[in-house]
Amino acid sequence: MATETAPALSLVPSQEEAMLRETVGSIAAGFGPAYARGKAAAGEPPVELWDSLASRGYLGVNIPEEYDGGGLGMSALAAVGEEVTAAGCSLLLIVVSPAIAGSILTRHGNEEQKDRWLRGIGRGTLKIAFAITEPDAGSNAHNLSTAARRDNGRWILRGQKTFISGVEEADALLVVARARGADGSLGLPLLLIVDVDAPGLERQEVPTVAPDSDKQWQLFFDDVEVDADRLIGGETAGLKAIFDGLNPERIMGAAICNGISRRALAQAAAYARERVVWDTPIGAHQGISHPLAEAKIELELARLMQQKAAALYDAGAPAGEPSNMAKYAAAEAGVKCVDRAIQAHGGNGFALEYGLTDMYWGVRIVRTAPVSREMILNYVAEHSLGLPRSY
Repeated sequence: MATETAPALSLVPSQEEAMLRETVGSIAAGFGPAYARGKAAAGEPPVELWDSLASRGYLGVNIPEEYDGGGLGMSALAAVGEEVTAAGCSLLLIVVSPAIAGSILTRHGNEEQKDRWLRGIGRGTLKIAFAITEPDAGSNAHNLSTAARRDNGRWILRGQKTFISGVEEADALLVVARARGADGSLGLPLLLIVDVDAPGLERQEVPTVAPDSDKQWQLFFDDVEVDADRLIGGETAGLKAIFDGLNPERIMGAAICNGISRRALAQAAAYARERVVWDTPIGAHQGISHPLAEAKIELELARLMQQKAAALYDAGAPAGEPSNMAKYAAAEAGVKCVDRAIQAHGGNGFALEYGLTDMYWGVRIVRTAPVSREMILNYVAEHSLGLPRSY
């Protein structure tokens, strides 16, 4: 009997990826942390950075070539996301539009839907946000209450979402709802594309502590009408389609976190080489060097897991376990990297000009969103170790 074998994976960056990283890093460095901070202070999205990368084809590198993308998969998009944050910039919508919506449409959209929406994502000219989180469902995606009912060939959408990213920049929303039957019961998940200016859709900003130009929103759907041709994946494949978007979300979250960690450690190492106290660079002291070295090791382990997750996803292999592990590892390493960079700077670590406190919130959020570290531990305990389910 034939046995299945795992796909051969290469974790050595190709020349193409190395060139991609170098070019994207150079473009993002031309904007840099001062640009990101200015956009955050003004409450404006980083449109110029997005357009600069999109015009060169870097925001659709994961989209198939036949739909105006680069055809390079999640490994390439993760490299783009990591290099952007390593250069001190913020581009959260890259997680949402090309990674989540783009991946779902690639695998589950029909030809008309791909031609209508996926091409724009591939070119970076169309932005689609992802709306799944609800106030009362928490981490239980099976307990969503936003409902879509059939009515004269259309879907009527009613419900509420919260902590939805990038709505202010998006052209449309990919909304997760549940089918409401004639008896009022809620059934299988559905995925519907809704215009951001659709009648009956209202939004309200959720103020957060993170100094970021990307905003978070509550959304209210009050009998929003959605045409039948905007249903992605049909009426029975919604759950599979959702997870084909959530694994890329975790991969991209890890990549972005790893980029921030790289920047924080590089800055800390440079400071420790240059800062002299009692005629000795502080980096010569093990009390400074060992914590930074330990953080560096954990960062590189997290990067390897993220690369493995992306490679498996691109190969069409099961990627749930490595995607969750990559996101967990990147968040844990990120918090350690930034915290130790702050400590190495002493009092300067809290000065805004050094930008480390901005980095802290960037990595700390990944510990909680889009899935908490506790739920990842639950996943690994149950699915990787075969332990009884605890929730």
